[in-house]
Amino acid sequence: MINVLVVEDQQMVREAISALVGLDPFINVVGQAQDGKAALTFLHENTVDIVLSDIEMPNMTGIELAESLQKNNASLKTMIMTTFSKAGYIKRAMNAGVYAFILKEAPSEQLINAIKTVQQGKKVIDPELALLALSDTDPLNDKERKALKLAGDGLKTHDIAAKLFLSEGTVRNYLSEAISKLNAVNRVDAARIAQQKGWL
Repeated sequence: MINVLVVEDQQMVREAISALVGLDPFINVVGQAQDGKAALTFLHENTVDIVLSDIEMPNMTGIELAESLQKNNASLKTMIMTTFSKAGYIKRAMNAGVYAFILKEAPSEQLINAIKTVQQGKKVIDPELALLALSDTDPLNDKERKALKLAGDGLKTHDIAAKLFLSEGTVRNYLSEAISKLNAVNRVDAARIAQQKGWL
């Protein structure tokens, strides 16, 4: 039996996915979580084989969840499901040790087969998505990405500095670098470009 945790912020979608994969006699959906933080809380108290997670969620995204699990629970296998085939998302997911990248519009049998394949320790990614990931390079470093994400959320420089435990001057430097690398007009434009690419 494969124990799966489904992580998705939209309740109806989360319940539908859980019901679909739970129909298979070899898959047991042991829990559901509405975001990455809730998933981590659940994982502290429960045994899971595979985490099946959406990407875009409040509080903690699916990729941030995968990155956290890669550092702290490397034996746990993470699968990403999304409606977005953005190169940046795919590349970051692969770098975070994600075992599978599945588009939500894929047939349910494909998702179920992917879960079984991942349980065997194999990776599942559509060849076209893999090529897409290789074709686009993220120029941002981790610190620039974090500062830009907060700027995109509307935070001012001093608020970003407080959240990242940095000086305001350092934050301004990171944002300036990001703006330059993305050939953007300002921080909002840079955040928009990075978001479209899947780099945030």
